Amino acid sequence: MLDKLFGLKAQGTNTRTEIIAGFTTFVTMAYIMFVNPSILSITGMDRDAVFVATILAAAIATFVMAFVANVPYAQAPGMGLNAMFTFTVCLGMGIPWEQALAVVFICGIINIIITVTKIRKMIIYAIPKTLQYAISGGIGLFIAYIGLMGGHILSFTPDSEANAAGAFSKVIPAIVDFTSPDSILTIITLAIIVVLMLLKVKGSILIGIAAGTIIGIPMGVTQIPESFSFAVPSLAPTFLKLDIAGLFADPTQLFKILALILTFSLADTFDTIGTFLGTGRKTGIFDQLDEEALQNGKGFSSRLDKALFADATATSIGALLGTSNTTTYVESAAGIAAGGKTGLTSATVGVLFLLSLFLSPIAGMVPGATTSAALIVVGILMADSLGKIKWGELEEAVPAFFTAVVMPFAYSITTGIAVGFIFYCITKICTKKAKEVHPIMYTVTVIFILNFLITALKLF
Repeated sequence: MLDKLFGLKAQGTNTRTEIIAGFTTFVTMAYIMFVNPSILSITGMDRDAVFVATILAAAIATFVMAFVANVPYAQAPGMGLNAMFTFTVCLGMGIPWEQALAVVFICGIINIIITVTKIRKMIIYAIPKTLQYAISGGIGLFIAYIGLMGGHILSFTPDSEANAAGAFSKVIPAIVDFTSPDSILTIITLAIIVVLMLLKVKGSILIGIAAGTIIGIPMGVTQIPESFSFAVPSLAPTFLKLDIAGLFADPTQLFKILALILTFSLADTFDTIGTFLGTGRKTGIFDQLDEEALQNGKGFSSRLDKALFADATATSIGALLGTSNTTTYVESAAGIAAGGKTGLTSATVGVLFLLSLFLSPIAGMVPGATTSAALIVVGILMADSLGKIKWGELEEAVPAFFTAVVMPFAYSITTGIAVGFIFYCITKICTKKAKEVHPIMYTVTVIFILNFLITALKLF
């Protein structure tokens, strides 16, 4: 029955291989169950509800990928996108999390539309590879910065003399003296994860989080609940709580909201395409995929079209449940490397996520120090794309640098992308290559510039 459903023989695989591949993918990405609630709860969202939403979003979206697209990719709330949701949108822009969920939901609807109409491919081609690499790497730096702060590795000390001289702003960052149990546990967990990864142990991040949580008990960092109840927490605090009406209640914020929705859609698109191109081409999962054909707008293979559609629907599903953008995970490459070729791999991941619903008491024990260490490691992995940028060519280096560096420095992913887009257009115009810039890039850049002008001139 499974062979008929997933076409195992036709893809040169079998049930045992696919299930093992599913387990492999799951253990490499299961950390999201603990990290995502930790990040989103900072916005005021109920941590237990987000835990359930994270798992359900991952399971449902991965099942769609399995049974609609029949490809071995798993989905879950994306790292980087959840940081943008929390620190840029909710904390940075002051948007309530209910309205932020509305942004995510609309982003999902837009992605569905642009996927069905093939516009998504046009957008992908419009954004130069240099900026795609810089955005991914910049988000990695931003995530690592959040991890360093959350893990109490950085301290921010006021310097009155410097402030008086106008040399610095309110505080000066520095490394802590490591007298805090939290900072010590962060370093221990980070070391464990890095060592395991160097030894190529599957599920290194998840194992590191678990080990750090146990080590944190005698240190007084991990709090053990008085009683364990393995009942599934209520989803009610986040389910269908998105506030679309409130998001557009203030017409003076329209440019800002539109730019925000656009940024979310672009980030989601790049995450997905990067994963598909990076793994599908090597393994032959998308046999008909040809980058040149993509650039010429000639379309994808039908299998990839379905995978893109599954990914697009995932974002809106997650928003309804109560979590940030759900996207295709690059950790799926672990399962693919283990032999996964069909949707049975994805279906296995989905089942394992559903079984994890009963781990809520354990999830509540996980201290922020251990998840912060995981964030630092994820940042390291995402920074890999920076190595693909031609830093020796100033024309590419300038926009890439500002994109990647402004994100953590300005504490805003949106600002980093905006500045990068602006400098990209400037470099092309100055080097008399303005015609190489896609009209979509100019359109997006104008929107970003208008948003900056509106903010600076306080027109609204």
